[in-house]
Amino acid sequence: MSRIFTDPVASVYPLYVAKLERKGRTQAELDEVITWLTGFDRATLQHHLDAGTTFADFFAAATLNPNASAITGSVCGVKVQDVENPLMQKIRYLDKLVDELAKGRPMEKVLRG
Repeated sequence: MSRIFTDPVASVYPLYVAKLERKGRTQAELDEVITWLTGFDRATLQHHLDAGTTFADFFAAATLNPNASAITGSVCGVKVQDVENPLMQKIRYLDKLVDELAKGRPMEKVLRG
C-alpha cells in the first residue's frame, strides 16, 4: 500500500494551490477540477479538507466522473491509463488534471468537455 493512500488530501491541496497560483491559475479553478472529478460539491470538498480525510477515504466517498477514463498521458513518467491500482489511478487522474491546468490548458479541455 502506498503511503499517499493514508495521507490527508488537505496535506497535498495547498501544494496544488501553490503550483497553480505560480502559473497564474486560481484555487477556484482547482476546486472546479476536483468537483468535476469526484462529484463533490464545494461544501463537501471543504468538509473533506477540514476533516483531514485520507486519499483512500476521499476517493471511496467520491462518484468518479464518467469521463475520467478520457484522462490520459503521463504523470512522473507513468501513463495514468496504465496504472493498475484503482485508487492510485484516481490520484494520478487528479495529478494529471492539476498538471494540465498548470500548463495553461483551457478549462473546457481539462474537464474533457
